[in-house]
Amino acid sequence: MEIAESEIEGKGATHPWTVFWSKSWNELKNPARCIHSPVFDALVFLGSPILCLLICLGLAQTPLWEIQRLPFHEDDAILNTFGGVLTASHLFAVFYRSHGNAEVFGRWPLRFTLVPVLLFFAMGLMPWFMVVMSVLATFWDIYHSAMQTFGLGRIYDMKAGNPPNTGRMLDSWINYVFYASPIAAGAALMDHVEDFGEFKEIGWAALAAFPQTVEGVAGIIRLWVIAGSLLMVAIYVFGYWRLARQGYKISVQKVILLASTAITSIVAWGFNPFFIAFVVMNAFHAIQYFAIVWLKEGKALTNRVGLGQSRHKKWLPFALFLLPPIAYGVLQEYVEIPSTWLYAFILTVVILHFWYDGFIWSVRKNHV
Repeated sequence: MEIAESEIEGKGATHPWTVFWSKSWNELKNPARCIHSPVFDALVFLGSPILCLLICLGLAQTPLWEIQRLPFHEDDAILNTFGGVLTASHLFAVFYRSHGNAEVFGRWPLRFTLVPVLLFFAMGLMPWFMVVMSVLATFWDIYHSAMQTFGLGRIYDMKAGNPPNTGRMLDSWINYVFYASPIAAGAALMDHVEDFGEFKEIGWAALAAFPQTVEGVAGIIRLWVIAGSLLMVAIYVFGYWRLARQGYKISVQKVILLASTAITSIVAWGFNPFFIAFVVMNAFHAIQYFAIVWLKEGKALTNRVGLGQSRHKKWLPFALFLLPPIAYGVLQEYVEIPSTWLYAFILTVVILHFWYDGFIWSVRKNHV
């Protein structure tokens, strides 16, 4: 039950912070402010970044992170393999929304039919194009991840009753900072830019030498990124302070989402080896993605396979929903065929996931 501010004051709890925390708690418990429900949102959307970080760091000194011989697989750590399967699985799940939703498919039929075929054959037939798309995918992934958190934050803003364009630019830039800055200023910078070394395979020496250039100025990059990030955070806070004075309603859910994501990104990318940071960031990203796709497409998929009236509808439809993506994830992680065409197919799925997500989910256009 919500507590009115006047009731709090009537009981003598008149301190502004008491009022603030009480109102914030009431908003967190309010189902109308949630994407699904207070508990579900708290665990899956708001808390998943911190939970994945704590679990992975808690297991950091266990055999699960040690390189070992795995059945039917190359030598790898169990958690690293799990992260690879989960990452590939969520990439495949975009097709539930793009090709499985008739309304969405009808908006952009050529993008969902002709473009995948052209992209696949272009990469398979032109080695230089394959390399370009492979390097592009590394950095598009950062942008894509930032935009997912941006999108969830915009949904929470909508739930709070704010116009879809209010604070949009501020939100986009703060998410770029939270995702890209810990990489640029942290321990994983060289792990990302070393992908430019792939250009050596096609004779593009200038681009292939880019990692050496970055390594030589990494300290300067770190200082500029930290300074720029702090400035952006200050601009963001000031911008929303101004919007709040003009009537913007602060979403507690969005604040927690941004805070948990920022803390996780800074700790994971800034102070941990690449393989741990990769699993942490991709695990919560995939969990959030599976959740939003299921919430938006699950009912239609359940009815489509004839399980709308099933006695097991609490778990069986969701299990069937997860099965194709997980199967794809396992195949991608375990199948080791040195084939240009297989890699072209995998990279096509990656690029399509990033691209499709950029336009099939939109709060402004009521696509969510």
